[in-house]
Amino acid sequence: MIDKELEQYYDNYRTMFMDAGWKQLQQDLMQNATVINSVEACKDGNDLYFRKGQLAVIANILNLEAQIKAAEEQANEEPEEVEA
Repeated sequence: MIDKELEQYYDNYRTMFMDAGWKQLQQDLMQNATVINSVEACKDGNDLYFRKGQLAVIANILNLEAQIKAAEEQANEEPEEVEA
């Protein structure tokens, strides 16, 4: 069971994930990832590593919904602490 503050935290994310703006951001990031993922466009090794970092950040954002859902499920499965 989760406390009210944590429940509000997850509710806020669920609300955001249902918003059209969130869906639009995901689409834009997927399109950007396709362009960034082009090795042919890399100027040098530094640019390659920069692009790798950009792709890592994009992947984290695109996976945020699944990460939050998994964290919420885990929080709901944890037994309530019994106060002595």
